[in-house]
Amino acid sequence: MPQMIESTEPRWKELAIQAGRVFSPSAPIDELSLFAGRDTQIRTVVDAINQKGQHAIIYGERGVGKTSLSNVLHGFLGQQTFPVIAPRVQCEAQDTFDKVWRRVFDKIELTREKKTMRIQAPVAQESYVASELVAGDVDPDDVRRILSIIAKSAVPIVIVDEFDRLSKERRRPFADTIKTLSDHAVAATVLLVGVADSVDELVHEHQSVERALVQVSMPRMSSDEIRQIVNTGLLKLGMFIHPDALQRIVVLSQGLPHYTHLIGLYSARAALDAKTLEITEEIVGTAIEKAVEGAQQSISSAWHQAIRSQRKDNMFGDVLLSCALAETDQQNTFAAQDVRVPMREITGKPYAITSFAQNLNDFCDDKRGPILQRTGTARKYRYRFVNPLMQPFVIMQGFRQNKITKALLNKLHKRD
Repeated sequence: MPQMIESTEPRWKELAIQAGRVFSPSAPIDELSLFAGRDTQIRTVVDAINQKGQHAIIYGERGVGKTSLSNVLHGFLGQQTFPVIAPRVQCEAQDTFDKVWRRVFDKIELTREKKTMRIQAPVAQESYVASELVAGDVDPDDVRRILSIIAKSAVPIVIVDEFDRLSKERRRPFADTIKTLSDHAVAATVLLVGVADSVDELVHEHQSVERALVQVSMPRMSSDEIRQIVNTGLLKLGMFIHPDALQRIVVLSQGLPHYTHLIGLYSARAALDAKTLEITEEIVGTAIEKAVEGAQQSISSAWHQAIRSQRKDNMFGDVLLSCALAETDQQNTFAAQDVRVPMREITGKPYAITSFAQNLNDFCDDKRGPILQRTGTARKYRYRFVNPLMQPFVIMQGFRQNKITKALLNKLHKRD
């Protein structure tokens, strides 16, 4: 039984509100004290910042926490000679090089001397934004010149997020800029952040800037990092979680911190509603119901579209859940063969690949999403979820519908 403690009603309400700050499923983390994990990636990027002529690119699946890392990066830099200026801009599909850098420079405020008419104070300081230093369209040499000026009194770290949204042609000047900044040893760092399996997908002119560009892959979080997120948040709330309950959150998260924060938030609030500071496996079960209801509408709609069928004996739901539970490689892809084991565990029947092969094909078609992406050649096809956030949602639906047995859960624990 959870331990009951005496407290006044406002105390529980206060903690429930605070839980929404320490667990942030809807927005990237922007506070250093709430950030957990990613030690290797942080060290790599910080090393690049501390070396003249070095820049970095963070790449990986959507939802693995790339933006959160870039948001709190300046907090890991330690003592610097000058103050750190870290403007962050988010790319849009229609953006040009000029538009992106103008937004960057609009966020950087500088000061300069200005003559006055006053005898006692003939010179005063006035503020202006860095974009005022550009007359026409911004080009790579303008960026070099302006960042060189800023670097005389500050440590500039320019974060260009969602870089993958730009077309390949519009990404090209960024490679030229990085090369120019590196060649002139400008004490500034450009950090590109984007969704991709490789750097080549993001930087068309990769070879020309390879020496200056540190590549930082962001894989899905390890189980230990997921646990760290939960424990860091609960520590701030003065709460704690049972090991089996924590392990369930680890399995459900599938390495994606968005769901760790989502389930963590609803678990904390479910416990606080019961006026306890302990989170049990039963409370996490309650939280799953809330998390499914609170998931993004686009995810929920895509799931319904994928499994919808007029036939009551259809296999779409079971096959999709088996895909979500299938063992994957480092690129988070799986083969049809990998779907057989979870299918047997879910249904209790040993299905042959031919019995659900058409379901896999349908999941790759526009009619059902597509919810899966297929790569490779016939008989060697590999699949993965188009939206990585769909996989944990499908698994939570499996828990909600009692299709995931304790035996299957134990197998997932052993895989972890």
